[in-house]
Amino acid sequence: QVQLVESGGGLVQPGGSLRLSCTASGFTFSSYVMNWYRQAPGKERELLATITTTGGSINYPDSVKGRFTISRDNAKNTVYLQMNSLKPEDTAVYYCNAVGRGFYYGMDYWGKGTLVTVSS
Repeated sequence: QVQLVESGGGLVQPGGSLRLSCTASGFTFSSYVMNWYRQAPGKERELLATITTTGGSINYPDSVKGRFTISRDNAKNTVYLQMNSLKPEDTAVYYCNAVGRGFYYGMDYWGKGTLVTVSS
C-alpha cells in the first residue's frame, strides 16, 4: 500500500524553525521526484520545493527562497523540508508529493498533510 506520511508540523513563533519530514512506503522512493507544497486557508496549493531522484536539482519560488531547504535520504525513504525564519504567512497545511520518473512515469502520490502555524 502506497503511503506518504508527513510529520513535524506544529505551532512555532515568528522567526522560528521547523523541519518537516515525509516518509514513503509502498513504492520505489528513489525513482520519484519529490515535491513539497502548501495550502493556506482560502488560497491555492503552492509548490514550494522540488528535488530530483538524486538530489541534484532543487527549485524554490521567491516566497521561500533562502529560508526553506529541501533534502532527501533515499536510504530512509524520506524527504525533508527545513524551514527557517518562519513568518505568519507561512501558516498552511504542508503536503509532500511524489512524481514517478522512468519506468514509473505518470505515477503521482500525495500525503495527507501536516499543519504549520506561525504565530506569537
